[in-house]
Amino acid sequence: MVAATKILIRTASAIALALPFTAVSAVPTAPTVEQLAAYPAMSSVSVSPDGKHIVALQGKGEDRYILVWDADGLDKKPTVLASKHMKIQGVQFVKNDLLAVSMWQPYDARFDGVTKTFIGKLYITDLKGENWQEPLPLPRARSEIDQRLQAITSPQVLDTLPNDPDHILVINQIGANSGDVYRVNIRTNRAERIQRSDENVAGYITDNDGNLRARFKSEVDNNGAYVSTQFRDVSSNSWEEHFRSYVKDRNQQEVVGFSPDPNIAYILSNVGKDKAYIYEYNIAEKKKGETLFQHKFFDATGVRTFQYTDSPTIKLGQLLGVRYAGPRGNDVYWTNPQMEAIDKQIRAVMKIEQKPVKFIDPATGDSATVDYDADVTVHINSYTPDFKTIIFTTEGSDQPPAYYMIRNGKLTSLAKAYPDIDPNALGRTELIYYKARDGLNIPAFLTKPKPELCGQGPWKAVIHPHGGPWARDDMGFDGSMWVPLMSSRCMAVLQPQYRGSDGWGRKLWTEGDAEWGQKMQDDKDDGAKWLVDQKIAQPGHIAMFGFSYGGYASMAAAVRPNGLYKCAIAGAGVSDIRRIWSRFYTNPFFRGAQAKTVDGLSPVDKADQIKIPIMVYHGERDQTVPIEQSRWFVDKAKKSDQKVVYHELKDYAHGPAWTRAIMAEQLGYIDDYFKNGCGSGGL
Repeated sequence: MVAATKILIRTASAIALALPFTAVSAVPTAPTVEQLAAYPAMSSVSVSPDGKHIVALQGKGEDRYILVWDADGLDKKPTVLASKHMKIQGVQFVKNDLLAVSMWQPYDARFDGVTKTFIGKLYITDLKGENWQEPLPLPRARSEIDQRLQAITSPQVLDTLPNDPDHILVINQIGANSGDVYRVNIRTNRAERIQRSDENVAGYITDNDGNLRARFKSEVDNNGAYVSTQFRDVSSNSWEEHFRSYVKDRNQQEVVGFSPDPNIAYILSNVGKDKAYIYEYNIAEKKKGETLFQHKFFDATGVRTFQYTDSPTIKLGQLLGVRYAGPRGNDVYWTNPQMEAIDKQIRAVMKIEQKPVKFIDPATGDSATVDYDADVTVHINSYTPDFKTIIFTTEGSDQPPAYYMIRNGKLTSLAKAYPDIDPNALGRTELIYYKARDGLNIPAFLTKPKPELCGQGPWKAVIHPHGGPWARDDMGFDGSMWVPLMSSRCMAVLQPQYRGSDGWGRKLWTEGDAEWGQKMQDDKDDGAKWLVDQKIAQPGHIAMFGFSYGGYASMAAAVRPNGLYKCAIAGAGVSDIRRIWSRFYTNPFFRGAQAKTVDGLSPVDKADQIKIPIMVYHGERDQTVPIEQSRWFVDKAKKSDQKVVYHELKDYAHGPAWTRAIMAEQLGYIDDYFKNGCGSGGL
């Protein structure tokens, strides 16, 4: 074993960065809405590549601050960086002495009319916050329109070039020059354009040396819309197409990385397979090589490679591990022995135990029981090239994230994201499967309340479908706080991975085509029946709550006859599937990939015939699902004989709330409705 893996020697006492330990009470204490709505006390913890500094994002009331410590002086006061006009969202090292800081703020865009939205901006600053600049020098605005375009767009970092102390690669995203790539000296703020793009370029991939090597273009021919994967010929500097994937076929051919040999790319593909897998590809020979990784039950999602040149044990570009869409969403299988040894030692010291978990393939019905991180897992977040300093996180569905550092063989507890929340009051999530009425195996995440707080089941229950619908849930800690809220209020929560969900293979994904409000909805109802059959849910005390597509599902549950639900909550739901997509029909990629899959029930058509009480809420700054979708449904639903409650949230978009007060307002509406509403008397 190499020396760098012998890292866990002794444990340090809590240091200044660590937050006060929360004693575990004999009887769990359910968190308040305000505690659930709060910013994480600490997040975005990472170490600089040279190991000299630690950065973190601190939440305090309505504000967030960047804290920077000397890595050997964590007992001393950190440097504090703040923003007066924008809110800080995230921070990370872009160089040893420079930080990339993402910020956002409400914005009223004024063109033909007023559009209420949010805008995000990315800035680069030094460790003392004395000099702030955007990652790309902006051209002088020549008109009021130019000024407005610059206000709502932000250049994005393509590659931090971790082995170059002075430069990064940035993609410009303003107006007609969208997609141009610049090499920016972040010491002098001078930029050199290295690639001029056209409007069809959808993205670039760099190799391990920071060279532009692959790109994706959106094109249309007689067979329809397709994505062209192109590689750059280094000798001629020209781009050549290697793959063409028609969106109507739902095929995936994506470059996810490069090996130490720059002629070998890693390709993520689902062509001819139910599950996406990763294989090696010889660019010069245009030849498919060995399969690098394929999981029997879950889609592969990417690779993790080593990005530094100054390691004594690992080469630049060496494969560290592969990622896949396991139950925790983005699981890692370590292929590098050194990373595997580090991971095992962390698990041993943190006493992370694996338990047998059953996996079932929806495509074949095949099953297997494997040892898995059923309760708590570990994520290695950042490290120095010599692995002498490592930052990692532990978290689980009932264990909010906690941050730790290993430095020179010493393990130190750094911080808890939510130190005021009693984890014993939160439900624990497990992966289960149940049969849909047509025999399809439906994966789902079941969160049961803690018996110490809520007694033994059956409990009141909520069917909680995810948005998308081309998305999925996982069994990690739910940062939206919806599941922690409901489970701490003694409700069992079932999150069905209904047909149409992504990440579980092609069959489950495509089975949802044109089944909105039909078989997709049956899957959710079959999950409710399963809860009753398993004596987990109390009959007559089941609700549905979802957001976005999940809000659509809640509206559909309200209008479908013979339902199992006492009430429903619809957040930012789609009520008219014809009008929601009509604005996208001019996009050939939408028409080819998704338009034909969006068909079925439009809840607004039968809103005046809803069968159960419903609460609807929507953010006024939502630009993903227009607020009119909720207004149409509510206006018509009020003509029924059921009770309809409606809330519009100021400064709330399709997700993040501008203030903690608004976040608490949203959670409070949900909490109160399940406690006192749901028709009457609560759920």
